[in-house]
Amino acid sequence: MADVVKRSLSRDAKAPQSVDHEAPVEAGDMELLATLGYKQELRRHYSTVQIFAVAFSIMGLLPSIASTLSFSMPAGPVGMVWADIASAMPTAGGLYFWTHHFAAEKWKNPLSFVVGYSNTIGLIGGLCSIDYGFANMLLSMVSIARDGNWTATRPIIYGTYVATVVAHGLMAIFGGRIMPRIQTICIFLNIGLVIATAIALPVGKSKNAPPVNSGAYVFGDVENLTTWPSGWAFMLSWLSPIWTIGAFDSCVHMSEEATHAARAVPLGIITSTGMCGILGFLSMAIIAAGMNQDIEAILSSKFGQPMAQIYYDALGKNGALGFMAVVMIVQFFMGLSIVLAASRQSWAFSRDGALPFSSFFRKVSEGRLTRYQPVRMVCGVIFASAVIGLLSLIDNAAANALFSLAVAGNDLAWLTPILARLLWGEDKFVPGEFYTGKYLSKPIAWIAVIYMVFAIVLCMVPTGGPDPSPENMNYTVVINGALWLGAILYYYLHARKTFKGPQTTVSPEDEGKQLEAEAAAAATEKS
Repeated sequence: MADVVKRSLSRDAKAPQSVDHEAPVEAGDMELLATLGYKQELRRHYSTVQIFAVAFSIMGLLPSIASTLSFSMPAGPVGMVWADIASAMPTAGGLYFWTHHFAAEKWKNPLSFVVGYSNTIGLIGGLCSIDYGFANMLLSMVSIARDGNWTATRPIIYGTYVATVVAHGLMAIFGGRIMPRIQTICIFLNIGLVIATAIALPVGKSKNAPPVNSGAYVFGDVENLTTWPSGWAFMLSWLSPIWTIGAFDSCVHMSEEATHAARAVPLGIITSTGMCGILGFLSMAIIAAGMNQDIEAILSSKFGQPMAQIYYDALGKNGALGFMAVVMIVQFFMGLSIVLAASRQSWAFSRDGALPFSSFFRKVSEGRLTRYQPVRMVCGVIFASAVIGLLSLIDNAAANALFSLAVAGNDLAWLTPILARLLWGEDKFVPGEFYTGKYLSKPIAWIAVIYMVFAIVLCMVPTGGPDPSPENMNYTVVINGALWLGAILYYYLHARKTFKGPQTTVSPEDEGKQLEAEAAAAATEKS
């Protein structure tokens, strides 16, 4: 496989740019994918900007901050090392493919298997947490409209959540052709919401609007509403940015639908994390400047959503309803974007025979309205999300596990291929179009490994204090531990007999034939 990758990268620069402007395949992209062992099955119609938009949409800035405001202040992401690898080997499977490529022979199959499962669960957990947050936002608007005299019960929240997940599935299946345009619109919605909030919160038109807080308060006030020491309470506040800026791998999973993927994917990773890091910090500073200083009152808001209370205090009932409606819309499209990423990663994993019923889920639709869409896998992701979402019926601690599930699952999946490259794969790594350089690449990789180990430990810790009750216990270690252990047991008891790592579905010699077939299909479809 390493020789194949080297061949692909050396000739990518001279590959023809496209066969037809309407063709779903670009020649250079198809050649690179074929040298990784896969034939082109999905439609390549996402530009570099639109690939960036998928990750930027899932990150969601203000909606993500609103969903995780109880975890508080933002911090910076570490993403450059994934861009290195993504540029070299852009495939929808991404993380488990890279793990298999870099790991020592003995560990290739078991490590890539666990990484694939962890990534699948992490992305589905991301969908669960985003749509659960959306359900709470929607229902908080009802509470605001009724002046706080109504609060949603858990069954109502879950019912709203399931309806949202199903709506996302239907849109992903039947809206495939217009999805790149939707992602572009999401860029403007996200940035526009940040600008509008930056203007509205400090101005505040409510009679009881809190005064604008000083810079000393915004950047220097330290509070601790937990029973942890203040230093560790500050560390726990990193959970908000860790969850918010935790979607950059969505660019990787969309790589088989990107034009000029070797460039589009790494640029999507870098620009989405960079913009969210900067705008996210500014957003939190603006929120801190415009909010009431009684943080406990905000967190225990009768509206069930801290951000709704902040808008209500500053802008009054109508202003809060208006802003929460926009936040809710952006959050809705976050969920739609992560359905795309989760279904593509799971589809790629099924293509390699790793998931149960892989032969069923790996099929790509040939229907007129759903052509080039992994419809069966979209349905599988939606069903799994509805089942996992049942946790929200238990209590707040179980519902919060939906957020940590995404962090822990994805961080283990991101961590492993980088560590495998550092330990075993330096001789196998051939840079793509994006490369952080001979002297920076390895130090960045080690920083990323340390950061993600920290993030995994952090999301396992009870946020309230060292002596949690059953109601505020952090059950992430139980849920993720069971999933990881289950994946390992499943591999050694059964899957090791059938899972042999990434499977070749096309050889480089087949590229010309496939290109001609795809061009002919595109011409027929156009006519």
